Amino acid sequence: MRKLVSFMHISLDGFTTNSQGQMDWILADEEMFEIAGQQTLKSDTAIYARGTYKIMEAYWPTAADQPNASKHDIEHSAWYKSVQKIIVSKTLKGSEIKNAKLISENVPDEIRKLKNEQGKEIVLFGSPTLTRFLMNENLIDEYWLFINPILLGQGNSLFKDISHEIRLKLLTSKTFASGVICLHYTTNTI
Repeated sequence: MRKLVSFMHISLDGFTTNSQGQMDWILADEEMFEIAGQQTLKSDTAIYARGTYKIMEAYWPTAADQPNASKHDIEHSAWYKSVQKIIVSKTLKGSEIKNAKLISENVPDEIRKLKNEQGKEIVLFGSPTLTRFLMNENLIDEYWLFINPILLGQGNSLFKDISHEIRLKLLTSKTFASGVICLHYTTNTI
């Protein structure tokens, strides 16, 4: 069975956006990009909700072609163009997405089928609403939480409306020069 691995930037108090829906408080640097790059090499499928997919699609297909593209931009752009993309949305239509599969119904069953296919890991970047939904369905096997040194007080909470206890086992932790702490957990579900 393939693992579904979630990557999420959160504030110290568990928010993925501030009260205005912004993410400009997120700290990201080359150290984090190196970890993300190592992890994407282990995957051949990416899952996005509608909003995150639109953000990714607007940037990554041409990121490597931009003047002064960073090493991360070049590598992640190549990965993004080659990876199988799964978009989970009830509002998008198939004609609105390029080079991706749309899941709009029976999401838990479709994700279980995907996890049972042959292949590498499946990654879920951002998409907090979808992440919460998949948490409640016990479909996420690992979490990479990038905890930013900020208290937002309000916003989109990653952990609101979790319907049951989810026990985690810490695999690794790393503190970056920026003050961001990366916690890598497993659910031990597979």
